[in-house]
Amino acid sequence: MTFPVAGGTTAHPPHAATTGIHRDRWGIPHLRAGTVDGLARLQGRVAAVDRAWQIEVERWRSEGRLAEHVGPAELGWDRFARRARLDDTARRCFERLAPATQRWVTAYVDGVNDGLAEGAAAAPEFAAVDCTPGRWRPWSPLGVFLVQHVLFSTFPNKLWHAHVAAALGPSATELFAVEGPGGSGSNAWAVPGDPATGRAPVVAGDPHRILELPGIYQQVRLACPEFDVLGFAFPGVPGLPHFGHAGEVAWAVTNAMADYQDLYREELRHDGERVLVREADGWAPAHRHVERIEVRGGEPESVEVIETPRGPVVDHDRGTGEAISLRTPSRVEQRLGFDALLPLLRARSADDVADALRDWVEPVNSVLVADRGGTVHQLVAGLVPLRDDRCRREPVPGGDPRYRWQGGYAEPRRTAVDGLAVCANDRRPDVTDLGTGFAPPHRARRIRALLADGARADAVHMDTRLEAGALRGVLDRVDPDGLSQPARRLRDRLTRWDGHMRADSADAGAWAAWRAALARRLYDHPCLRPLRDTPSAFDGLFAPWTDPLSRIGHALDGVATGLHRLGGDIGPVAAGALEDVAAGDPPGPWGGRHVLHPVHLGVEAAVDEAVRAMRERVKLAGDSDCVLATSSVPGVSDTCWRGPVARYVWDLTDRADSRWIVPFGASGRPGDPHFDDQLPLWADGELVPVVTDWRELTREPGDATP
Repeated sequence: MTFPVAGGTTAHPPHAATTGIHRDRWGIPHLRAGTVDGLARLQGRVAAVDRAWQIEVERWRSEGRLAEHVGPAELGWDRFARRARLDDTARRCFERLAPATQRWVTAYVDGVNDGLAEGAAAAPEFAAVDCTPGRWRPWSPLGVFLVQHVLFSTFPNKLWHAHVAAALGPSATELFAVEGPGGSGSNAWAVPGDPATGRAPVVAGDPHRILELPGIYQQVRLACPEFDVLGFAFPGVPGLPHFGHAGEVAWAVTNAMADYQDLYREELRHDGERVLVREADGWAPAHRHVERIEVRGGEPESVEVIETPRGPVVDHDRGTGEAISLRTPSRVEQRLGFDALLPLLRARSADDVADALRDWVEPVNSVLVADRGGTVHQLVAGLVPLRDDRCRREPVPGGDPRYRWQGGYAEPRRTAVDGLAVCANDRRPDVTDLGTGFAPPHRARRIRALLADGARADAVHMDTRLEAGALRGVLDRVDPDGLSQPARRLRDRLTRWDGHMRADSADAGAWAAWRAALARRLYDHPCLRPLRDTPSAFDGLFAPWTDPLSRIGHALDGVATGLHRLGGDIGPVAAGALEDVAAGDPPGPWGGRHVLHPVHLGVEAAVDEAVRAMRERVKLAGDSDCVLATSSVPGVSDTCWRGPVARYVWDLTDRADSRWIVPFGASGRPGDPHFDDQLPLWADGELVPVVTDWRELTREPGDATP
């Protein structure tokens, strides 16, 4: 038997001393086992040892039990998780897995349970809340995956559209066409090979999500007699679903921006312990039961769980009294796509990856895949239901037959690519009919232009050029003669600015200050004031999607240039924002305002101190609409809460020439040397080398290798 290794060659099977957990200088685990299931168990154990608090928090979230461990502040999430039936969906999806996949996932869970006590003993958060880890169930990894993606799609935006329509009228929703929180920012590209030189393709990119601490992705290498693959794993989930390099083939994903989750307005009626829902032909029974949420430091709370023929009721419209149910492919099909994960690890060609991902369900991804032979494919992976187009825009009447799913899904898409291939959440021919809200096209255009000019991948990752044409046009509408002298100088300075959001740029800081002032003035504008004066009809959990100031900040270009459609004039608003900034203290360089703000469940002072130290160590460049999409919310805060949660360059000529990085480090334990040792490199745009030679790794002593 031989073991596959980088470059398509093979090596003799490792003897007992070389199987197990190995680590490079950055603490990144390289795992080797004699069987696929043994490797899964090892991956689960490493996730538990390195990320015990993180994965337990995600499991508690999937089960709606977070408040039980950390207190009443998490009740909003727990109510949603129970109402959305996340744990029940995970269990149903697990039960429908192929037997081999079930065994593999179960082996991973066994590894998690083996390692949790050791991991928790070194994680200060458990002591801070005086709790110990529990036991994972076979379907817990599927629940963790659901938690990471249930709010990643478009359904919260439909709640915002409903609020805009109620406050300003249905046509005003077009002003907010840009995706809201969590929707876009990711990049992936493939550079074709060169047959003349024997150069194989390169796949590179950087997913952008909320900057969680520890990071949402874990660098890992998985090797056994059947495959040797490295990439980024979700802690708590086996395999490498999104980004991997198997030697002969490499793949990467971005959000396809497809719309695959629907919301329905339901009319419910209680009849004693029963709940009835109005259908087209009368009243019909709906599923109902009550669950109890334990609360650390507080009283238990009961939550009513209702499911209609469309799906679980996740909220209520406080204005109309209607229930809001959520329909998703994973709940309908009782599948998430985990049956794709093992074939993905075994893939040896671009066609193998495409075939494996035919089993993918959600989230719906754009996939770039290339192999050493020079084949490059662009795929759409996941299920997008066929139904009425109105379902893509807003919550629709549940009892109306016209809004039922038609029983099928959009056809799988696979496109062979010649030349450069770029995916940046933009509207492209392969995805345009699958969604309604895409990222503006300038990131994709900028990446193509940089690559065409021969830019290195790491230079593309760090490009800070801001597409500011719309707001520059707003500045052009300001009459300089009507400004004070300081405001006129500021306007002139901003019109001459080179457009790069560099950390050391005072002009970029001034631009951000004016942009923030513009967002706040629009929030106060009479034409838009109904957005804030009309109370939100939906749960506070969805505030990131339904807060008017945040949404104006996210869609500032569209709101500013479209104000005239509501009867307003943007010129005086922009002038007032210039005066606001000119009258205040100098904004200073962008990096002093755009400070790192990672999200961590704040139960341990050591973590807060670590974050303060991180802010002292790094200065962030980039902005929401740059290729380096380090996001903030104009008008709310310039702090960066979302950005590249990984970067990678997958070289298919020689995997040893590949590079990767995460924002923080391999360990989730504050005080560990690998808790945030990659942060300075990440902030500067550097990548760490991928180690492929096992002799350059250090075997972890005392590990119990399956």
